[in-house]
Amino acid sequence: MDEQSPIATALAQVGSRLRRIRTERGVSLSELAEATGISKSTLSRLETGQRRPSLELLLPIAQAHQVPLDELVGAPEVGDPRIRSRPRVRNGRTVIPLTAHPGPIQAWKSIIPADQKTPQPITHEGYEWLYVLSGKLRLIVADHDLLMGPGEAAEFDTRLPHWFGPAGESPVEVLNLFGRQGERMHVRARPRSRQEAAS
Repeated sequence: MDEQSPIATALAQVGSRLRRIRTERGVSLSELAEATGISKSTLSRLETGQRRPSLELLLPIAQAHQVPLDELVGAPEVGDPRIRSRPRVRNGRTVIPLTAHPGPIQAWKSIIPADQKTPQPITHEGYEWLYVLSGKLRLIVADHDLLMGPGEAAEFDTRLPHWFGPAGESPVEVLNLFGRQGERMHVRARPRSRQEAAS
């Protein structure tokens, strides 16, 4: 026998929940019918499960009882939003996925060892945004060869030859967002002041 879907289960429990809320408040079917404009027989059939609940019926009942609609239907709790991902090692770099589901934009944190300083430019479809968390980063995109520090961000078309790695004697940590071609990133880092840029 197939298990009921969460939606079917929630709907099947609406009747008993309606009856419980009404009786807890000491309200009769007649009083509720007068308050909602819904016939007593319809309310009774809702409570016994003989009538399928609808928004048109549930909204006035929720208003009469002064309770949120989700209390009547027993909406499931929102799941734990935290992402528990395991670090992976790719080509000597530690990569920590920060998105749990596949989608047009993926996020991850990269930790690049200090010895990975030899540029090996690559190209592929997509668009990338990166943000330096710690250390010094060397970013090469086409003819641009840039040095970036913590708090600096860059975005580029990955169809251009590109590479990034450590520029100092310590590892560099980077936050990456990667999207399909045409999915431009709209995140911007705080602009550095002239004093910071000159230091």
